Amino acid sequence: MKKKAIVSVISRQPSTDDKDIEVVTPGEFYKKDDCYYVVYKETEISGMEGTTTTLKIYPDSFTLIRMGTTSTKMEFEQNGEDVVLYNTPYGVMELKIKTKDLKVNVNDDGGDVLINYNMIISGQKPQNTELKVNIKTQYN
Repeated sequence: MKKKAIVSVISRQPSTDDKDIEVVTPGEFYKKDDCYYVVYKETEISGMEGTTTTLKIYPDSFTLIRMGTTSTKMEFEQNGEDVVLYNTPYGVMELKIKTKDLKVNVNDDGGDVLINYNMIISGQKPQNTELKVNIKTQYN
């Protein structure tokens, strides 16, 4: 059964003075087989208006899928590596993702996902990034 949820996504780069980027948005949360799903529409604030984001949350992996004006599929597993194409209205970038740490604490009422990973864009210096996802279900 699909539930309404408030989804908070915080992205930060601990090694820089850049401010954290936080998006809080309504979405849907549900379970299918052994996987939790979160689906929400990106807003103008995130810079990806016209994009739908789907999060697939397993006990030991996390997948972020974006479709629309921005499209990509990023897979995170403990100590895993992924090479992805990130399609934006401004062009396509190749990203290499190395997951350093993945913590999943999600149940039928929502929960948290914490990911620490290095992202390398087209041969540039790796950027250490922390992604924190919080899902709060709402009851009607």
